[in-house]
Amino acid sequence: MLFVVLINMLVKEIMTKNVVKIEEDKSVYDACIKYRDLKVGSLIITKNGLCIGIITERDIIERTICDRKDPGKTLISEIMTGDLKYIHPLDTVEKALDIMIKENIKKLPVMTGKDIVGIITVTDISKARPELSKRFMDSWVKPAWID
Repeated sequence: MLFVVLINMLVKEIMTKNVVKIEEDKSVYDACIKYRDLKVGSLIITKNGLCIGIITERDIIERTICDRKDPGKTLISEIMTGDLKYIHPLDTVEKALDIMIKENIKKLPVMTGKDIVGIITVTDISKARPELSKRFMDSWVKPAWID
């Protein structure tokens, strides 16, 4: 008889450890320069060294460009997501995915107390645990139109 044992992979095993941060008083233009130079998908927003939010490329498009705000004059704090959802590095990847599905997000900061130690993304999960990708995709893809 064959037994299959599923290992609960921990967030710390697949998270990106080098998190790119930017201070909340910088402009959206400053954030765009960081995106271009560092080739990242999100920036963690800090105030006095503490993590207070996150900004994604989508935030910039929807909350700056589409709203016709000047990226050079608009502060990151005006468009960031401040109600930060996060996970602990010793939590399981499955728990991270459950939070992402529930909150409808693709990037999840990894924190110990008030310190940010990494970030885990849907891409990280799909590379490490491809069988979990279907759960996430099913939560994002709208059902097909049926006549």
